[in-house]
Amino acid sequence: MKSKTSLAVVWMFWLASPAVATSPTPAEMNEARGWAAARLETPSGSKPLFSFTYDGKPSAELLGKWEFKRTSRQLDAERTEHTLTYTDPKTGLEVRCVAVAYADFPAVEWTVYFRNDGKSNTPIVENIQALDMRIDRRGGDEFVLHGIRGDYCAPECYEPYEHTLGPKASEAFAPSGGRPTNGSFPYYNLSMPGGGLMMAFGWPGQWATSFTREGKLGLRITAGQQLTHLYLKPDEEIRTPLVVLLFWKGNDVLRAQNLWRRWMLAHNTPRPGGKLPGPLAVECCENFYDFRDGLPEMRQAVLAYAKAGVKLDYCWRDAGWYPGNGWPQTGTWELDPKRFPQGFKPFTDWLHGRGLKFVTWFEPERVEGGTWLATKHPEWIHGNLLDLGNPEAWHWLVEHIDKLITEQGIDLYRQDFNTDPLDRWRGADAKDRQGITENKHVTGYLAYWDELRRRHPGMLIDSCASGGRRNDLETLRRAVPLLRSDYQGGPDTALGNQGHTHGLSSWIPYYGSGVYATDTYSVRSYYMPCFGVAADARGNADWPAVRRAYDECRKVAPYMLGDYYPLLPYNLQKDRWIAWQFDCPEKGAGMIQAFRREASVYESIRVKLHGLDPNARYVLTDFDAGTTEIAGADLLRAGLTIAIKDQRGSALLTYQKKP
Repeated sequence: MKSKTSLAVVWMFWLASPAVATSPTPAEMNEARGWAAARLETPSGSKPLFSFTYDGKPSAELLGKWEFKRTSRQLDAERTEHTLTYTDPKTGLEVRCVAVAYADFPAVEWTVYFRNDGKSNTPIVENIQALDMRIDRRGGDEFVLHGIRGDYCAPECYEPYEHTLGPKASEAFAPSGGRPTNGSFPYYNLSMPGGGLMMAFGWPGQWATSFTREGKLGLRITAGQQLTHLYLKPDEEIRTPLVVLLFWKGNDVLRAQNLWRRWMLAHNTPRPGGKLPGPLAVECCENFYDFRDGLPEMRQAVLAYAKAGVKLDYCWRDAGWYPGNGWPQTGTWELDPKRFPQGFKPFTDWLHGRGLKFVTWFEPERVEGGTWLATKHPEWIHGNLLDLGNPEAWHWLVEHIDKLITEQGIDLYRQDFNTDPLDRWRGADAKDRQGITENKHVTGYLAYWDELRRRHPGMLIDSCASGGRRNDLETLRRAVPLLRSDYQGGPDTALGNQGHTHGLSSWIPYYGSGVYATDTYSVRSYYMPCFGVAADARGNADWPAVRRAYDECRKVAPYMLGDYYPLLPYNLQKDRWIAWQFDCPEKGAGMIQAFRREASVYESIRVKLHGLDPNARYVLTDFDAGTTEIAGADLLRAGLTIAIKDQRGSALLTYQKKP
């Protein structure tokens, strides 16, 4: 799989752009401040960001007649919170919009709460839209909506799309089955003449969004929980999805995506112990074991990795450690006394003594028949779904899981969700309470994680739902996806995972997966911030190949938290190439990956790099062909040639600015 680099003229260019570090411009900050001031700081609250229908009347007709109060407070140096409260004097319904404006990014966010402060049930509240606004462009080119697909365990997951929203256009999106990134992805970049809006909606349930043209220049955008038609009982409260808008100027969509990535890392990615998690190497090899002997095989795996020179950060214990007939038998959250008579603690103490930490898998929301929860507390269960909106069930779960984490020495809590909950949620609703079960479950789920994080401030949480099907923004503020998709092992998953990296990287900076291959082409298709090292540690592993993959990923993973630039268009064709760049302008360094697929007749490509200093020189290291020195101006203007001799070959390069 030899590759080489040069500056010869070859067959393609892609996505040339000026070399600039990504940071908000004064114009972008002014745009966001002005927009927020007009809607969050006016005395009357006359431009609500949301809408709903109450007792058959649209909120636009009601809110101006209700009591209004506005308060503001400084949360920290970068964030100011504005609370707009509207109260119906007749029924006691309080509608509270809690918004946050950022001082270091051109971003505004909000969540709307509905609370019944009256003494009797409210009239019906329905069609609640957390976002309901119209945007008008100033002529010129049409609106273009950029986004990606959600996860559904397929090569096409995270495939980018661009929809031009011309006259009479209408686009609607919703996930499948109640898991928020199952098939659809609630993150968007709306470009228009002069700039655009990045948008995200945090709702770990069944959301719905729509983009509908109005007239020649207008576009109406709505987003909310897909179904709401309910009354509220006295003292009862529900909430909407979180809405985020990030404003950008110009016509560079890639720059906007990197502005978004930087905001994600600065204000969203969890920081256990106050620190942003760095790249990780995680043992991910349980597909090779049945663990009938409990802990000895786990020790064997850790020792085998250490002997091979692979320094792990975490040892991963996945599903099936509890009693039952196989891993799907969830609902008895105790260690199997036959396999783990002393629990995990002797093993975790041993791990901690070696400088490693321990990942443990849970799936508390899915409850199968015959388990402890199903037998002892059927009143807490909807079908096979634990009702996290039930206060008794919620308190039991918090105390029980907290005890397991503490007593067993668990360092990273991994939560999976292998069922679509929507039919259970809606089946539990009365006719005049549609959406209430989902709303309370979502609120309980987020509060559950918040409480675990409060009790274990140094603990990282892994978000999993049959892979990457629950990675909305509210979830990602509490967890990182160590398994971006279950599409990770098989005869040709390298191609699909190249596509996953290409598409997902524009939106989520921190993610991981497990790699079960050892050939260089395949393992390089899985390099990411969290590298799941999945080797058969019983003696069947190709340890030199595993060590090479580990060493390479350790070197390049830090760059993957920098700015991201696709160097070639997204594609899954076997007669094409694919390539990308991650750039850290603050370090003057970055990495490049390129893949020549098995049916491609082209031996080389030329790509223009991004983010470099045209007046500097760079040391370019090709992991297969050695080191060269190249001028930044040449890399930006003429481009970099990457040649790969073998069909189904790869190239991995890093660069460093010379002092």
